[in-house]
Amino acid sequence: MRVVLAQPRGFCAGVVRAIEIVEQALDRYEEPVYVRHEIVHNRHVVEKLRHKGAHFVEELDEIPDGAVTVLSAHGAPQKVIDDAASRNLPVLDATCPLVTKVHMQGRRYISQGRTLVLIGHAGHPEVEGTIGQVGGPVRLVSSPLDVSALDLPEDTKIAYVTQTTLSIDDTRSIIAALHEKFPDVMGPNTSDICYATQNRQTAVRELCKIADIVLVVGAKNSSNSNRLQEIGRECGVPSYLIADASELETAWLAHKEVVGLTAGASAPEELVLEVIEKLRQFDSALELTEMEGKKENIAFRLPAQLRVSIGEKV
Repeated sequence: MRVVLAQPRGFCAGVVRAIEIVEQALDRYEEPVYVRHEIVHNRHVVEKLRHKGAHFVEELDEIPDGAVTVLSAHGAPQKVIDDAASRNLPVLDATCPLVTKVHMQGRRYISQGRTLVLIGHAGHPEVEGTIGQVGGPVRLVSSPLDVSALDLPEDTKIAYVTQTTLSIDDTRSIIAALHEKFPDVMGPNTSDICYATQNRQTAVRELCKIADIVLVVGAKNSSNSNRLQEIGRECGVPSYLIADASELETAWLAHKEVVGLTAGASAPEELVLEVIEKLRQFDSALELTEMEGKKENIAFRLPAQLRVSIGEKV
């Protein structure tokens, strides 16, 4: 058996930043640190931080007065930020800078008098955060059919933004439907699409050219991880989303010579290594290689409150 690792895979810069914010907050503050929602969509990451002392809650009313509060990488509605300020909660915002960029784009389009369309998945925390951040009405669409159902005059000036866990390929047909229905449509440049989402999807498509099976390490509630599995299946390759090595079924590997292995943007590399070890139990002589692919060297700055010398209390 040959195992081929996708490149890139796993943590993106936004996820690295979010986790580091929680870890540094735990190191630097004496008070308990509370995190609204999962910091990223991965149970292993959340449990590791919980073991270090982080308290995860769903809403602000579960956070005691004065407690350090971290907002997750997916972003939060403005009302949440305002409520935290009204309670004088010390807030560390771990929102991915690329998500914040979407918020800013949405506000700008609304200020120009355009009707804003958000391409994304209903109920996703990032979508809820964006809707609550742009300061105006938002029409949510997730397919060309949703665009057809928009009850707006044809001469409506439209602008769109997208959920960052969707790639150019994911949104292409929806954007085309917007342009077909409305003559005046504006949207971000393709360079504004989340680099990590696009890179990981491109890597899986390349992986599918050589793999007999694709394994995606990631959480079931991770949008980008689910999409990686979907792409594998769209390419005609049996593809499975697994949270960790315990979910790998050896029956999937029967008569498979090349196993493609990748991970969603919120899945730690240690989980990938554990899957490799389980594959070695199936075939102790397996050959491990890594694809050529884009090397990501992007890093995002921490919030100002944490940009101080190590060990200094903020």
